[in-house]
Amino acid sequence: MFISIQNVCFSYPNTDRSALDQFSMNIEKGEVISILGRSGSGKSTILRLLAGLEKPTQGTMTIQNEVIFDGKTFLQPEKRGIGMVFQDYALFPHMTVGENILFGLFQMKKAEKKKRLAEVLELVELQDYEKRYPHQLSGGQQQRVAIARAIAPNPHLILLDEPFSNLDAELQVKIRKDLREILKKANITSIFVTHDENDAHALADRIVKLKDGCIDMIGRPCDLLGIHPQPAPQFVPIQETRELVSV
Repeated sequence: MFISIQNVCFSYPNTDRSALDQFSMNIEKGEVISILGRSGSGKSTILRLLAGLEKPTQGTMTIQNEVIFDGKTFLQPEKRGIGMVFQDYALFPHMTVGENILFGLFQMKKAEKKKRLAEVLELVELQDYEKRYPHQLSGGQQQRVAIARAIAPNPHLILLDEPFSNLDAELQVKIRKDLREILKKANITSIFVTHDENDAHALADRIVKLKDGCIDMIGRPCDLLGIHPQPAPQFVPIQETRELVSV
């Protein structure tokens, strides 16, 4: 199993309510996972815990068999090999596209940086935009730069926070398809949070529906739509499953 998250709990200070309660799931290499839920459901909290921006109150998390958190371990964010694409892209306005992408490659030699930059620009189809600045790009192009910057260091995992919230509806449709193709070509495991079911169904291999900090449902997009191209087990909400077991 590439990523394992087991029984993770978390509460923000000065509140009795759990932001995340016994969250568990396993993720395979190269999977695209969507965390879907309303505001306050806990979906962004999962990203913060994986990134190391918050510390769980209990549970375990491992990436490629390396423990990043348990009762004795807390791996610092910079050592986790995780890339992030922020909601507002967080591009440096005074840097060109190329400079933004190269920002996280400080450990590479000059020739290696140049090669990696060319590879990533080709991946996101921005080969002719290396010398441009963020303000000279469209919203979709800025998002591609943010994705390229996150992919460039070859992270174990990429986290995306509401990746389409700053795009108009028409552009969202095209960018969804493009983003999935980019992530699959790069073969990078990805988790993105969204409140939009269309985003989740268009991009994800599996969708995790959160409600009040707990997993409500988890499955493939076709499962959640009730479409079964092949015979599959009946999809039952987790809460109902617990009730059946208790009986």
